[in-house]
Amino acid sequence: MKLSRETGSERYEEMKEKLFSAVIADALDGCGYRDQILRHDIRPLYPGAVVVGRALTVLSVDVYEIPDEPYKLELEAVDALKPGDVLVAQTNGTTRSSLWGELLSTAAEVRGARGAVIDGFTRDSQAIADMGFPLFVRGIAPYDSKGRSDVIAYNTPIDCGGVKVFPGDLVFGDFDGVVVVPRAAEEEVLKAAFEKAAEEKEVKQALQNGMSATAAFEKYGIL
Repeated sequence: MKLSRETGSERYEEMKEKLFSAVIADALDGCGYRDQILRHDIRPLYPGAVVVGRALTVLSVDVYEIPDEPYKLELEAVDALKPGDVLVAQTNGTTRSSLWGELLSTAAEVRGARGAVIDGFTRDSQAIADMGFPLFVRGIAPYDSKGRSDVIAYNTPIDCGGVKVFPGDLVFGDFDGVVVVPRAAEEEVLKAAFEKAAEEKEVKQALQNGMSATAAFEKYGIL
């Protein structure tokens, strides 16, 4: 069940087809991981965006002058993306710059990245939506990051949306929000999520056939 960057593509597509963030969140709860949902204000840029893949983490901070080498580590991080990766960035709450944009989305997509999750802002939002690049962000603003924020590290543990994210963790996001599955729990959580998704279909059918919600819960134990 464990996914690798090299062999995960088909499994990622199966997850997109059969799973959703809520059922993965339930599976995480059931496995004892109850704090793996990113803060509610990190939202998909456009309806229908779904992201699933492995975290390549980025850490950015505010700066107050233009660095000698602007964008240096940010560009290195994007160039380090591999097929199946999701760029996951922490901008330390800044509201004065946009870390992401159309050109970085293009570079990431060409490298096989499956999307990006930014605890911060993006710009070029309409162009990114038109591309269909799965992007989850806290806000939109036209600011350039040069001289306002700068990436200081990547492929390092970060806090993104209140969740500690490690490089290689499994990231899943849809319209409800974004969840992070720790690598150590991946097999257990995915097994539980696929099982619950199948069981929920049975419960929905029973409800559609007229079974009461109380009776359905008593029979299936699923809500």
